[in-house]
Amino acid sequence: MAWIYPVIWLLCVYECWGLAIPRTPPEAPLHGQLQSPLYPQPYPASLSEQWDLSVPEGYRIKLTFLHLDVESSQDCYYDSVTVMYKRKVLGKFCGQKNSIEGQHPGNEPILSPGNQLAVVFQTDDSNAGPHQNIGFSAFYQAIDVDECALPEPDDDSGPLCSQICHNTLGSYMCSCHHGYELRPDQRTCDLHCGGGLFSEPEGVMSSPGYPQPSPHGLACQYHISVEPGFIVTLNFTGLFHIESLEGDSQNCPFHWLQVSVPGKDPMKLCGQKSPGVIRTQSHSVELAYHTDQQGLSFGWHLQYSTQRVQCESPNGIANGKVTPNLPQYLYRDYISVLCDVGYKLMMGGEEIPSYFSTCQNDGQWHIPLPECHMIDCGNPIALLNGKISFLSGTENKYLSVIQYHCNDPYYSLANGAIVNYTCTAGRRWKDHQSNYIIPTCFPVCGRPQVTLSGHQRVLGGADAPAGAVPWQVYLKIHGFGGASVIGDQWLLTAAHNVVQIKTKVVANAEEIEAYVGKNDVRENNATSRLWIASVHPHPHYDSSSGHNFNNDIALLKLREPITFNKFVMPLCLPAEGDKYESGKIGVVSGFGRTDQNTLSETLKYVELPLVDQSTCRKGFDTLEKTDKPIPDLTDNMFCAGFSMGGKDTCGGDSGGAFAIRQPDGPYWAAGIVSWGIGCGKRGVYGVYTRVNNYSDWIKKTMKAAE
Repeated sequence: MAWIYPVIWLLCVYECWGLAIPRTPPEAPLHGQLQSPLYPQPYPASLSEQWDLSVPEGYRIKLTFLHLDVESSQDCYYDSVTVMYKRKVLGKFCGQKNSIEGQHPGNEPILSPGNQLAVVFQTDDSNAGPHQNIGFSAFYQAIDVDECALPEPDDDSGPLCSQICHNTLGSYMCSCHHGYELRPDQRTCDLHCGGGLFSEPEGVMSSPGYPQPSPHGLACQYHISVEPGFIVTLNFTGLFHIESLEGDSQNCPFHWLQVSVPGKDPMKLCGQKSPGVIRTQSHSVELAYHTDQQGLSFGWHLQYSTQRVQCESPNGIANGKVTPNLPQYLYRDYISVLCDVGYKLMMGGEEIPSYFSTCQNDGQWHIPLPECHMIDCGNPIALLNGKISFLSGTENKYLSVIQYHCNDPYYSLANGAIVNYTCTAGRRWKDHQSNYIIPTCFPVCGRPQVTLSGHQRVLGGADAPAGAVPWQVYLKIHGFGGASVIGDQWLLTAAHNVVQIKTKVVANAEEIEAYVGKNDVRENNATSRLWIASVHPHPHYDSSSGHNFNNDIALLKLREPITFNKFVMPLCLPAEGDKYESGKIGVVSGFGRTDQNTLSETLKYVELPLVDQSTCRKGFDTLEKTDKPIPDLTDNMFCAGFSMGGKDTCGGDSGGAFAIRQPDGPYWAAGIVSWGIGCGKRGVYGVYTRVNNYSDWIKKTMKAAE
């Protein structure tokens, strides 16, 4: 608490030694009320009370008696209320409102000449009469003084304002006419016209005192400066009168108005002919008005306005449109360009996503106009195993039409469709249904371009013409066998070709050699070899006994797809409705043993009829019993051949196809060369895997390996 004592000491010094902090005197009130002592009770005798009223400077006092009841007497001799302004008595009052004697103010207010007023209440030593008087109650308020309406003072100091007087609440202020400036005394005006800056978009100006004669010795400067992008237009209206030499408006030696625009020669104007309208083409204009010490000029008056700078109207653009379309384009206007459907915006050799340009303050567009070029869909996607031809249009431009064709007769579109694609505004090639996915060329199966020459009779058959059996595959896996091409990445063969008997070991894909397109094994080479990616024997094929050929079917997937041609073409898989009927002829081909019991170096084929199962089984029953058991003939197999023998498949043909041709249709894989007893024996038939029993397995296996 030690800090308290210094504070108390400091306050004592200020108060006791007269160093108190100065206080702002309270401002006089604007209204108030006064009453006689004891009001509304009778007032006492022998009184002499005075109220000094004041309001702020610039106001007068309005005093209104709300009630006055003072003893009546002639000239208010005994009791009275006297109202004074300084030493001047404004009124002396007594009596009641309706009394005969005395002087009652009634309802009329009393106005003071200034901001002060004194009210004096005097009573004698008695209060006679039929009743006792209660005195008075009065209300006062400040009212504004209109200083501008007051007469000029008698001291020859002139009016309050030399030109324009404005009454304000409690005061007044002075101002000057255009071209004059208020002096520091805030009352009088001096001529002034220099340094005037006009920046509004429009305005009015005139010479000092216009249309009265212009003062001598003027050197007035006016500067109109607006935002760049606008141009100033001067329009001289009314009287134009600037002294010239003998009326020559071209010769202005003494009085003149000079108009100056940046970058142009100044114009000096005088005479009595108005210049009318002057379009300056600039956003900045200076006017200089000059008078000498003699002569007479009534001056000038003008209105100025501004207009936006105009840009050149853009010409029409080929294959496009400029928006908005206006009769004229002015500063800050903007345009955009939209190309017609099928065209794109280009500028400087490059495509631009959009175009907008603004009219600048110099009257130039800030970006030049672009061009609209026809769009390009780019090269159509190449069709695998097909080609493209243009039906209309040029190159890859908008609305050009192309047609996809497959490489006939080895590939075709689904259902033989003809598919046209058009270059659209979206820069994509699309068909009539707005699909942009290109079609697929599907291999044509079972339709060799070379016809077999008819029935052949020898065990080895006849040499197959090149391309007559284009699905034939030559397999080499620890021996020789056959297979058929059934897709661009799939071969069909017998399971016993790829699974070792008894050990059930599946052949390694890399050790399998497969060749296509050659009818002579001596021509096989690396270019005709197919590389195997994976081996898929039927999961229920069981070779452990060595004489079980049920489910003797396998698939080989290739590493790379085959491109089909005259010499390599797939064989069709069984279709719904394909039938196995006794007597139906099928074609079997291969490089197996001939009737000379040697392997053939050329592709042979033979045509064999289907034989019903009972006939086939009887043929096996007639064979002499040997140490080797005869495999079971199941429903997954069928037989083919002639009862007299001589025509049959033999060793080296295993895995090849038994192909049946539909009437006027393609060949389809009815069977796979599986097993037999001997080769071409009388009364004994060859056995084939019935492929249509495995259609679902084939589809699932191929799909799973995609």
